[in-house]
Amino acid sequence: MSRIAILVPGKIHERVLERLKDRFEIIAVAREERLALDNDTAGRIRGVAVSGAFPGAWMDQLPGVEVIASFGVGYDGMDVKRAAEKGIVVTNTPDVLNDEVADTAIGLLLNTIRELPRAEAWLRTGNWKPGTAFPLSRFSLKGRHIGLYGLGRIGLEIAKRLEPFKVKISYHTRSRHPDAPYDYYPTLKELAEAVDTLIAIVPKTPQTHKTIDADILAALGPNGVLVNVGRGWTVDEEALSAALASGALGAAGLDVFYDEPTVPSGLLEPANAVLLPHVASASVPTRVAMADLVADNLIAWFDKGTALTPVPETPQKVKRD
Repeated sequence: MSRIAILVPGKIHERVLERLKDRFEIIAVAREERLALDNDTAGRIRGVAVSGAFPGAWMDQLPGVEVIASFGVGYDGMDVKRAAEKGIVVTNTPDVLNDEVADTAIGLLLNTIRELPRAEAWLRTGNWKPGTAFPLSRFSLKGRHIGLYGLGRIGLEIAKRLEPFKVKISYHTRSRHPDAPYDYYPTLKELAEAVDTLIAIVPKTPQTHKTIDADILAALGPNGVLVNVGRGWTVDEEALSAALASGALGAAGLDVFYDEPTVPSGLLEPANAVLLPHVASASVPTRVAMADLVADNLIAWFDKGTALTPVPETPQKVKRD
């Protein structure tokens, strides 16, 4: 009996392939504008394991595909509207990376406020000598009012981690969370005016495009701090570069950028910016857990007909004509 064919376009975590290879036929192809598949092979493919974008044009090449398992919690590169139209289930990997990203957000916040990377670099370059000391950090976490732009699964984990620091916590989302014990602000501008530290953890959507602009940065002010562990799409990087250079904003800690892996020189140059290469979930244990969830979604779908973590935009069952 022939095995179910699973398409893997481009690279994916090796753990996914290890989990799938004994149960399915793996068809690996390069990521190209049009997938290099003949009609017979394309017609046999019933599932996809993918890391990164999966455009609607690729879905159109695969008449028999039932499920697309995406490696990552964000799926803005997935044409979920087209998938829904074709009756394809799309899954992602929520929850398994919440703790890692939340931990990184706190670490990035502390590093940004206390200038710890600069202090380490100062030491490593031989500056610590008798009679010398690294300059005092301008800011402290103590007494800060932190605003969370986004209070989903990861945002809530960040908030829980902030509580022991005895800081005031507020948030802005599209609607109030009735069970959240934090002050709610109906607009991002009102939140930025009320707080001195803003942590962004919102997805890439048309509504979040460059919402952190010059006005928001000005509202945070010269003692203000921005931390972004969500999407670079959310920040107007030109406005941020200008605010850091002029002192209109005190400091920024960024794990994500608008056009990765390109980082503007206006963000690379300021000493009041702490930059990471999109590593918030990048630990071996977390990436293995994400890979396992990709594999488990495909196995569950073809064994039981139910995906474990389908995204809300796509159906639970395959449309049958």
